[in-house]
Amino acid sequence: MTSASKRTVARPVGHHAGMAKLDKARWWTVRPARSRKAATYRCPFCGYRLHAMADHMLIAPEGDADRRRHAHTECVLAAREQGRLPLRDEWLATQPRPASAWRRFRDRLR
Repeated sequence: MTSASKRTVARPVGHHAGMAKLDKARWWTVRPARSRKAATYRCPFCGYRLHAMADHMLIAPEGDADRRRHAHTECVLAAREQGRLPLRDEWLATQPRPASAWRRFRDRLR
């Protein structure tokens, strides 16, 4: 086997075989993260490796820490700009407000 036949073909971004997919969620929590642990994660947005010791972001669907993902800061910012990663406050602003206690009381009297 020659050294040329051992080379791997680079895949386009987003087509990595081990690339994690984001869960479906109505809103996300996002916070900065950095660890002293010698670990490597895979960014769910671009599929590239992410070292735990580098500054990055931790994202969790609907605040569920058990389903949290580590992602590059640049990838998170790009997803936020594209509207693919709404925060809880942004999601709540789109939801209908419940009727106030006074209004419910008034409606009950009618």
